[in-house]
Amino acid sequence: MLRFLVIGFLSLVGVNLLAAGDWRLNTNSYLTHWALDVSPEQAHAEYPRPTMTRPDWLNLNGIWEVGFSRTTNCPGFTNHILVPFPVESVLSGVRHMVNELEQVWYRRTFMVPAAWQGRQVLLHFEASDWETEVWLNGKDLGTHRGGYDRFSFDITSALKPGSEQELIVRVNNPIDAGGQPRGKQMLHPRLPYLHAASGIWQTVWLEPVALTSVESFRLVPDLDAGALHVEINGRGDTNDVIAEAVAYADGKEISRAQGQIGKSFSLPVPHAHTWSPDDPFLYDLKIALLQKGKKVDEVSGYFGMRKISVSKGADGYPRLYLNNRPGFEMGVLDQGYWPDGIYTAPNDEALRSDIELIKRLGFNMCRKHVKIESERWYYWCDKLGLLVWQDMPSGGTSALPKDREITRTPESAQQFEAELQRMIVDRGNQPSIVMWILFNQGWGQYDTVRLTKTVKELDPSRLVMDVSGWNDFGVGDVRSSHKYPGPASPEHDGRRAWVMGECGGLGLDIPGHTWGIMTSWNTTLFDSPKELTAGYESLLERIAEQKQKTGLAAAVITELTDAETEDDGLTTYDRDVVKIPTEQVKAANEKVLTKSTRLE
Repeated sequence: MLRFLVIGFLSLVGVNLLAAGDWRLNTNSYLTHWALDVSPEQAHAEYPRPTMTRPDWLNLNGIWEVGFSRTTNCPGFTNHILVPFPVESVLSGVRHMVNELEQVWYRRTFMVPAAWQGRQVLLHFEASDWETEVWLNGKDLGTHRGGYDRFSFDITSALKPGSEQELIVRVNNPIDAGGQPRGKQMLHPRLPYLHAASGIWQTVWLEPVALTSVESFRLVPDLDAGALHVEINGRGDTNDVIAEAVAYADGKEISRAQGQIGKSFSLPVPHAHTWSPDDPFLYDLKIALLQKGKKVDEVSGYFGMRKISVSKGADGYPRLYLNNRPGFEMGVLDQGYWPDGIYTAPNDEALRSDIELIKRLGFNMCRKHVKIESERWYYWCDKLGLLVWQDMPSGGTSALPKDREITRTPESAQQFEAELQRMIVDRGNQPSIVMWILFNQGWGQYDTVRLTKTVKELDPSRLVMDVSGWNDFGVGDVRSSHKYPGPASPEHDGRRAWVMGECGGLGLDIPGHTWGIMTSWNTTLFDSPKELTAGYESLLERIAEQKQKTGLAAAVITELTDAETEDDGLTTYDRDVVKIPTEQVKAANEKVLTKSTRLE
């Protein structure tokens, strides 16, 4: 049943020096059980960038001051907020519904560790929605526009030696009044849209680096060549610097290679142990910069050796191939929404739990729907073995089927394409991601042919879907249909794999675990878990038949969890109730994932 959690005042100790009682959880709210473990001291305390780690860092999550204004003038700070939860969320402690005219202002102080002296200090924001301006000790560091990508500032010159540092952040989120990528966010939600998540919604942190250091790197596994292609970008003076990559398997070095900064070179991976959902093997990686033979910087990461492609199967239909083997991708739609954190999971355990549940239910793939997650989410997909189809968050108006495409302003198109490129760069080293999806059902769809080509040129190592459902333009690697409950009739063009990008929509309300009392969205509402189970098994039988007889290559079931007024999840919104017994969902899925089409 719905839980009303009674949690006392919690205080932040140490760097914030704010008094006890500055944050409290709204007790009259719909919460997940992980909310019990949320505290200022443990607000997403894990290292936020698993693909590129350094030992020294400082987490700035916790209690911040917050205020609101309708101008770009800083208001008084009249409340406190738990970062990194969106201001609209229960877990923020604020639950303020921001409108498109409001500016959200944040303030906090911190001390830089004395051991960092002599190094550059970087301030990182993993994500803040949408326009974010940052000041440190009164110095304007700059403005970033984008709701889903990380951004950073070198704050070294703005620091006051040996003193407390004052950080002020202003965020404006136009929500659906703007044309920026926003996914399903809406100020006043109506189906199929959901609540907005404004302001800082992922980890804020500090990192000290050497004057010459690794800024980023790109990893492209090449299974056929038995190599990992590596491109390392440096920060500072890199004129006489050599880049080095070293691969490890089970703690033992297997190969090393060197190359020039900013240019691709190959790291041999002989007799590669492939990555797959059934065997998610990851190699450890060290990236270093060498100057006159001396190591001046080093970071750690990981990679997976896997290949995704489309080829004709023995039956003549285009099929999805993983590691040069045909397989069927059986997935679930995941919107990444939480009743207590909206866009932000209560903690890392909750992120991992969702992926573990998907695996227990017998799925090997997840479609991340019009949202880009924190890197920690993809890390767990990499670690636990889950294929990801990654949507680009939508924005702008919808192109109805008869309209085909919309016309964007040059400014709107430029912003969309900037954020699209950042998504591919930021998440490009995650082996779990095997497909980029450009548009969903015509939402903000424009210049489809050109943009599909652009995405493929940016990342030829992955598949590209031009649009999931509706306005297909015959480009990309995969043709997607949507049909509820489905599946649809085949739509083959002889070149692209045909998939069900969405189907299902089977609803069941669980008393005490619903968002509200209003009628929810579903395509078929059942009265009992037994009826829902029978409906799911029938759907999966039809999918298995389509796979066998008409060349269906993958299917995505809508959806993993209920989400606000959508009640078609396999679990309730709070994740407390799996509506169909796990073993029966898995058994139904395994009728589709026969041994010959498992992704091993």
